Amino acid sequence: MGTKVLTMLEPLWQGFPPVDPLAVSGSASRTLPARYESVRCARAFTRETLQGWDLDDLFDSVALVVSELVTNALRHAILAAPEHPDTAPPARLHLMRWSSRLICAVRDPSDDSPVAGEADSAADSAAESGRGLYLVDSFSDSWGWHPLAGAAHGKIVWAQFRLP
Repeated sequence: MGTKVLTMLEPLWQGFPPVDPLAVSGSASRTLPARYESVRCARAFTRETLQGWDLDDLFDSVALVVSELVTNALRHAILAAPEHPDTAPPARLHLMRWSSRLICAVRDPSDDSPVAGEADSAADSAAESGRGLYLVDSFSDSWGWHPLAGAAHGKIVWAQFRLP
């Protein structure tokens, strides 16, 4: 993994137990255009990557989390921006594997913190949005977010999975 990527992802390490970022045993990254079809592309990319790492059994949970993170980035950070969608900055999906964990991280250009919706009432359970981070929390072992380091605008929202 290049030094530039490690520097950009440095805030990601803040939420984890100490780990050498250079000890990543596998990493894959994909830029996602500012279109909702990117969610489908992110799921396909995740499937291919997990198959390559012999982690097919994790696909359902990881794909659900990736779908939610990418949808949130598109809905709240990219397509909600005042710019025309064709000129909106893309999101970027990062998948990183260590011997004991998998990290899914989505970078977007917004400085706003993610906000988990309420999923407690009957009205909320019928809502089509607002539950994405609740699902991320339910299907991953932990999740969080950090602003990008340095002068770059944006944030990284990540989810961690323990590997069998």
